[in-house]
Amino acid sequence: MASVQPIRPVRPEPLELHAHAMDNLRFIRETMERAASFTAVPGWGGFAMGCTALAATLIAARQPTVEAWLTVWAVEGLVAILVGVIALSHKARTAHVSLFSAPTRKFALSFAPPLLAGLLLTVVLYRAHLGESIPAMWLLLYGTGVVTGGAFSVRIVPVMGLCFMLLGAVALFCPTLWGNYFLAAGFGGLHMLFGIIIARRFGG
Repeated sequence: MASVQPIRPVRPEPLELHAHAMDNLRFIRETMERAASFTAVPGWGGFAMGCTALAATLIAARQPTVEAWLTVWAVEGLVAILVGVIALSHKARTAHVSLFSAPTRKFALSFAPPLLAGLLLTVVLYRAHLGESIPAMWLLLYGTGVVTGGAFSVRIVPVMGLCFMLLGAVALFCPTLWGNYFLAAGFGGLHMLFGIIIARRFGG
């Protein structure tokens, strides 16, 4: 007995609707992650900041007074900000991302308050003749700023902030004469280490 053949050829069943939805959601999520994970801390810029910090450490260690020591680090802070802004601008142009994009603005707004607190506490500690506590405080608050700002950047950025905070916490309980060494390890070493990692994984 001959088998009955369908008049129309059997078409393959269409892909289920939820599969299309999942693909669309995955694409949207990945797009949003890429947009929100613009590396607010440029890799090679961070490396350059580490180099200037090491140079500042050597110069500051030779200063005879606390005032001169603070002056060296104040100049270093301005140089680091300038290097960071230039590197950030260059990276934004290279990545075709606006320098005033939402992730960058959020990073800046989260990063700035701990730095402002550090500036004010520096004045207070200096006037109270507690300058030996300044290096630990700088590391702690800078790390805090990197952690909070890093919430809007790639994951490695808040990890770097946590390393700064850990180093600052250790510095609190170590001899005060080690302050410059901790600054060299943090602003110098950590910036250089994480700068290389960020540059290699996420571009300069």
